[in-house]
Amino acid sequence: MTRRLLLSYLSLTLLVLLCLEVPFGYVYARGEMSRFTGNGQQAAVMLAEVLEEKVERRTISGVPELVTGFAQRTGGHVTVVDSKGKLLTDSRNAVPAGTDLSSEPDIAAALRNRSGSGTRQDPALDEEVFFATVPGASGATVRCVVRASFPLTAVTSKAHDAWLALTAVGLGVLAAVALIALALARWITRPVRALEHATTELADGTLNDLPATDLGPPELRRLASSFVRTATRLQHLLKAQHAFAAEASHQLKTPLTALRLRLENFEPYLDPRAQPSLEEAVAEVERLSRMVHGLLALARLENAATTPEATDLDSIVADRAAVWTAFAGEHHVDIVVAGPKTGRAWAIPGALDQIIDNLLSNALRVSPPHTTITLATAWADGVPGTVELHVIDQGPGMTEEQRRRAFDRFWRANDADHEGTGLGLPIVQQLARASGGEVTLQAAPGGGLDAVIRLRTADTHRAGHPRRPRSAMRARQGAVPPVPAERPLAVSDWQQ
Repeated sequence: MTRRLLLSYLSLTLLVLLCLEVPFGYVYARGEMSRFTGNGQQAAVMLAEVLEEKVERRTISGVPELVTGFAQRTGGHVTVVDSKGKLLTDSRNAVPAGTDLSSEPDIAAALRNRSGSGTRQDPALDEEVFFATVPGASGATVRCVVRASFPLTAVTSKAHDAWLALTAVGLGVLAAVALIALALARWITRPVRALEHATTELADGTLNDLPATDLGPPELRRLASSFVRTATRLQHLLKAQHAFAAEASHQLKTPLTALRLRLENFEPYLDPRAQPSLEEAVAEVERLSRMVHGLLALARLENAATTPEATDLDSIVADRAAVWTAFAGEHHVDIVVAGPKTGRAWAIPGALDQIIDNLLSNALRVSPPHTTITLATAWADGVPGTVELHVIDQGPGMTEEQRRRAFDRFWRANDADHEGTGLGLPIVQQLARASGGEVTLQAAPGGGLDAVIRLRTADTHRAGHPRRPRSAMRARQGAVPPVPAERPLAVSDWQQ
């Protein structure tokens, strides 16, 4: 914006200077040329009158001295011929006396009592000169002809100096305008840059420096004041919302735990016919507890710093597959890791672990025995610098309408089991967006669901490398068990 303002000021100033200086320089040069030619013609006329009188009195012996003196005073070249066109004298002595010059156009016209003037190239001086050919005639009789030539160097030099002076003045004015315009543009754009910085911080959720409200034009001051009031109120509302969600989640944990203990303590004293109802009540308390954990996880995500870092995607995929191996083996489900080595990807700390944990838990919940869950990495087709992580199951899958609504909070399909809370996939989506990526659900080939996570690669030089298949890693019973469900940001829910 500063450059655009500066260029606009300089363009307007340059246009004004061109409109003023070009006509002035042109008029000045024309005036100097007109004055120079007028003076030269007048001098030639006066010399012709003096020489006419000498020729009439037949005292031509003094003509060469007179012509030479005139030429020295004016710096010109004088040629004098008689009434028949024969040379009487030449100030340069370049042509012998008596040479017939009547064939030259200007001399011939002057012999017919017609004055002439103009510019021509002087071979002797190798420059352009102004000449005036004047007949020395009192009445109709021409007694002599005077041709006086004057170099145009002086007048062209004056015009050139005038143009240089105008150019220097114009450059000086442009420099002064540039300094003033730069100061003015910075004065205008400084509060705009401060507002831009503040809006960026506010979008990132970490507004630390409020923009000054006493800088720049009055309009920008009022805008800064309005922004400060809006940002302050928005931050207050967001903090209040986050605090309420976090505090409510924390406060609900204790009574839910106590309620579950009390219900379990009733078990020895209840009639056996009431046992199913007691188990359903305990299951609902557990589901409510998981929902509280999910709300707390979302509150933490929305209130946490979201600065992505370069994370080794391959090692995390291998680590999480190994962690979930034992649990998958208990359900007679295999976990397979496939795809090329993609290197590092941009993600907020811990996000990939939590994303994979949630998606694997959801996939395992719907996978029939003796099926396979595939963790596959790939380069995104048509999107340079982007990697994909696929979590593919062989379960019943979702309809197109269900896939569209799957990321809505608390939404669960009508045929879903009662253990889900509707918060698992929203957590995955929040983590993916905070990492600068996205998550989509697609129908897997042959049935099932394909959850696709797209992230920006941190190793851009590897984006065009050929794919190298990674050997598959089957689940084994002796691997490390999965992370317990109490982890705040790893709430499992398949939402169907």
